[in-house]
Amino acid sequence: MTMHRYCDGHRRRDFLQAGLLGAGLFSSSGLGLSGYLLREAAGEVRANAKAKQAIFVYLGGGPTHIDTFDPKPDAPDDIRGPFQPIDTNVAGVRIAEHLPKLAQCADKYVIVRGVTHTLAAHDLGTRYMNTGNRPLPSLVHPAYGAVAARELGGPADLPPFVAIPNTPQKSGYLGVQYAALETNSTPTIAMPYAVRGIALQEGVTVEQVEDRRKLLNQLDTTFADLGDSSRLVTGLDRFAAQAHDIIRSPKARTAFDTSLEPAPIAERFGPSKFGQSCLLATRLIEAGVRFATVSFGGWDTHSNNFKQAQESLLPQLDQGLSALFTTLAERGLLDSTLVYVTGEFGRTPKINDKAGRDHWPRAMFTLFAGGGIPGGRVLGESDSKGQEPASVGYTPDQLAASFYHSLGIDHRREYDTPSGRPVMIVRDGEIISELFG
Repeated sequence: MTMHRYCDGHRRRDFLQAGLLGAGLFSSSGLGLSGYLLREAAGEVRANAKAKQAIFVYLGGGPTHIDTFDPKPDAPDDIRGPFQPIDTNVAGVRIAEHLPKLAQCADKYVIVRGVTHTLAAHDLGTRYMNTGNRPLPSLVHPAYGAVAARELGGPADLPPFVAIPNTPQKSGYLGVQYAALETNSTPTIAMPYAVRGIALQEGVTVEQVEDRRKLLNQLDTTFADLGDSSRLVTGLDRFAAQAHDIIRSPKARTAFDTSLEPAPIAERFGPSKFGQSCLLATRLIEAGVRFATVSFGGWDTHSNNFKQAQESLLPQLDQGLSALFTTLAERGLLDSTLVYVTGEFGRTPKINDKAGRDHWPRAMFTLFAGGGIPGGRVLGESDSKGQEPASVGYTPDQLAASFYHSLGIDHRREYDTPSGRPVMIVRDGEIISELFG
């Protein structure tokens, strides 16, 4: 899979969590699906929560807000750019012309404008937007998917947190047991798709899996004298059994195989990796997976911003994301599934001398859909040049608190770090009440 190198020299892969999936119960690093399933998610949630599941779409690199969901047609030429705004199916709501399919389903999502923070580096902005907490050098906060895996759990024969193909969302101080199961690849339209360790690939038989399970039991017995100090070892028996159930599960293999989708639906998502990843996320949610992330990089457009946006980035986003919203709605899943779309920051209002836009965290957009959030609205506003919020802006902390509220998770709940330090899920955020209608 192509890895996008950011302007600061880091590769996107540098920020993505190492995959936890091996050819069977162990990967080459010694930790496979059984390690990922060390503990079953637990916690109290509101019984009346609208959202039961979530999809997090991450646009790595920092998408331009002015050329997508916050156009500024009355700004000077060196700010507004060549793209024109178009009407949507919601009166008064306009977005960029290269998002025509999203314009026709604008009633299904909310555009949040005037989102703002101060972290202009990719790594810091990524960590902030994926956790709702400003990064600290002394603590790695668990990201959305890890918290959801702990709080919401999921069916025994499906992983609670799946990343397509990978994710910057770390489990932090919650431990590896709440990390994502990464697919490390994306589906191809009309082609069978399976994830190593769930589908029995490369000639691996059920009998071989049974042998590996016996070996795991033997290892657990051997290291039993290590005591309770190792959460990895003490949880092996229980979570190896769950991993084994997932590997053998016809439900899991069916959920991941996008080739089983009717051709008209698969074609709706388009042939791009992003579009087919959105299709896979839809299938996983329908099967019962609690949390899925879809990563779509390449938005670090310091040069040729408009060419890249028009020819590649926006057409893929438009087709894949509109199909995601539409298909979830048709299947009766949008009301119970929260979809959150964001990058790490926006891009400069002023166009640079390379026809690009640079990092700009002071103003950006996010999208929310489903999960009890009424669509067809715009919340917030940036100023006339897209430089900063026109009045009061929304912070990543507030967005995080609202995200968890939709899922019935109290963002003020405290977890203990391994050292015994109590830390709230989101330290500084308050729920954005107007987001919920």
